[in-house]
Amino acid sequence: MAQIDLIDVGHSYQLRRADSGHGRQATGHSRKESDLPPAPSPQSPASPGEWALKPMTMVWSDGGAYALLGPSGCGKTTLLNVISGLVAPTCGRVLFDGRDVTGVAAETRNIAQVFQFPVVYDTMTVFENLAFPLRNRRWSSADVRKRVHEVAEILELSTDLGRRARALTADQKQKISLGRGLVRPDVAAVLFDEPLTVIDPHLKWLLRRKLKQIHQQLRLSLLYVTHDQTEALTFADRVVVMMQGEAVQVGTPEELFEAPAHRFVGHFIGTPGMNFIPCTWANGVARIADVAVETVSVRAPAAGADLVIGVRPEYVQLAAEAGPNHVPATIVAVQDQGVHIMARLEIHGAALWAKLRRPESAPKPGSVYAHLPPARCALYASGVRLA
Repeated sequence: MAQIDLIDVGHSYQLRRADSGHGRQATGHSRKESDLPPAPSPQSPASPGEWALKPMTMVWSDGGAYALLGPSGCGKTTLLNVISGLVAPTCGRVLFDGRDVTGVAAETRNIAQVFQFPVVYDTMTVFENLAFPLRNRRWSSADVRKRVHEVAEILELSTDLGRRARALTADQKQKISLGRGLVRPDVAAVLFDEPLTVIDPHLKWLLRRKLKQIHQQLRLSLLYVTHDQTEALTFADRVVVMMQGEAVQVGTPEELFEAPAHRFVGHFIGTPGMNFIPCTWANGVARIADVAVETVSVRAPAAGADLVIGVRPEYVQLAAEAGPNHVPATIVAVQDQGVHIMARLEIHGAALWAKLRRPESAPKPGSVYAHLPPARCALYASGVRLA
């Protein structure tokens, strides 16, 4: 296990690394960050769009469970492959416990990686597949048996250890891939690249719970790539939300839900995502439809900024009469979802959702006031949350 540091790491598939002398090394040198020379500056791309991964600095603590979350093409897998060594960054450095591994080949980084589709040896038994990484490191037969049985029990593969991998389902094969990634206790980190994509939906929920259990038991450093917010929020202690090659927010699941730092995070996290209601700013007050709306934001926005107030559907309340932070609205649709009632509202042409808990009765379409609790509202200027 290791602490992983990224120092100004970025990648462009159209550029080469500026320090051409920084080639592949056979091994890394044990050096602390303070001992390193300044990171080389990247060549300037013609446009920001040329960066698959914009330069970023980040630290992942030893033994932590982290998720990279974002839509397809946002740079998640590129970042994962930079850490594993499958992709060389255009700029910056990657450190494992202070050791510079930027130029170290993937096979010598001591990383385990589990991919989207199963990677198993079909002619081997389940036991042989799980034992393979340990036998390559010359573990004793007794230690191999003990470790394989420990991991097989966690993944509920114990009854399949004698079966050939070719006879198993895709779900079972992916469990073998997970097991091979987890079987070595000495790895710097285990990287998961959307490993549950091919898994049956019910089994996917069970395996998410298993991965959380494995982390709590083995305390391995785990890094999980996904576009599924449920996977990220249930698996990770901290989540990195990515958009267009950039990490827009790093936080706990609660922080991402309660205080999104960017409109994209508010939209991407939650079902449905955060409501964003256009507003104006005058004399130190935000207004929606001429109603003063108090928020947790105290910083004044810059002149000319695109302003919205963000509030989660879970916190929007309906009221029959005017009051503080009560904005006139129209209910245009109601959806009964059993546990919740979803009310679709309009405020001066802007659409928003109210997620109402039972036993409230379903509201009827028509005029109403939307109560936006001040402690649950924040002001966003040009996409960024104001403190």
